[in-house]
Amino acid sequence: MCLSSTTYPCLQHRILTRATTERKFMNKQQKPVLTGQRFKTRKRDEKEKFEPTVFRDTIIQGLNEAGKDLEALAKFLDVTGSRLDYRRYADTLFDILIAGSMLAPGGTRIDDGDKTKVTNHCVFGAEENEDSIRSYAQVFSKVIRRYKYLEKAFEDEIKKLLLFLKAFSESEQSKLAILTGILLANGILPATILTSLFTDNLVKEGISASFAVKLFKAWMAEKDANSVTSSLRKANLDKKLLVVVYVKEEMKRNDLQEPAVIGLLWTCVMNAVEWNKKEELVAEQALKHLKHYAPLLAVFSTQGQSELVLLQKIQEYCYDNIHFMKAFQKIVVLFYKADVLSEEAILKWYTEAHHTKGKSVFLEQMKKFVEWLHNAEEESESEGEDS
Repeated sequence: MCLSSTTYPCLQHRILTRATTERKFMNKQQKPVLTGQRFKTRKRDEKEKFEPTVFRDTIIQGLNEAGKDLEALAKFLDVTGSRLDYRRYADTLFDILIAGSMLAPGGTRIDDGDKTKVTNHCVFGAEENEDSIRSYAQVFSKVIRRYKYLEKAFEDEIKKLLLFLKAFSESEQSKLAILTGILLANGILPATILTSLFTDNLVKEGISASFAVKLFKAWMAEKDANSVTSSLRKANLDKKLLVVVYVKEEMKRNDLQEPAVIGLLWTCVMNAVEWNKKEELVAEQALKHLKHYAPLLAVFSTQGQSELVLLQKIQEYCYDNIHFMKAFQKIVVLFYKADVLSEEAILKWYTEAHHTKGKSVFLEQMKKFVEWLHNAEEESESEGEDS
């Protein structure tokens, strides 16, 4: 069949168009399909999972295996840091080393219900004395020296725990105070972390004062008063956190003896409060107030004469302030339990060192407690003879 010159270009165009379309279709069909192959994703495109619970389980297992062997504990933390991300999980690490568990905001334990998620091999599980806590302070020192980037994270952790003090028991607060004092003394923590103690609720409830006294006692057991005041001055805290340091310096500067100081402290502590006018309420208010200041008074009642002076001051105060007449025995028992007053001092006061003011009333109040002390003493002597 012949094609005219007028129809050819049109037909040619259609043929070319069809051929092009078919070629495109064939190319599309013949495109190789890749199966069974895996490609590495660029690291910057990967998103690591945040798994603090997995980290927690590893740390707690290591602590439990190390047990009371703190050398083994330090070695475990040293080795584990090279394969676990301490930088990412620093708060979890320090929560566990101090409190034995991950902490929720406010200081409550996240894992208290599951015993496998907590450990007693931590600061809060240690004995409440400077030697035991010092051993843990050395563990922190080793870990932070090994992993310098943990320095700032550790400061933040202690600041956080100071804000959480209300959530901890009295014993846990004491252990944290001792630890903080030792770490401050050895330059592992800066004094600026103490700004957390100025939080209103901690100050109003007396928690800050009680904590600070124990902290400074531990600090001064490691270093002298000059070292403490120098550190506070550098942090611009010397006028805010005087407490024990200030009193110790004043004693030295003015050649004051402990018996004189304990009397002044008692007066200052009692004058710091506006007391309730109702007799049935003032005793409860006084005990709550004095409980927080007992550690401070204990620092300055290490001599028998100081204890007797304090007992006499308490007697005078309760006699001169009629609403306190029935509170005398309760205050003395509180101070006995808080190691402010010893058994010997109380018995000596009862038999010969009391004032005449309110003598009959206060001796009658103390009668049963003194009998209990005598019986406890006799039982102790009897046990000693039997052994």
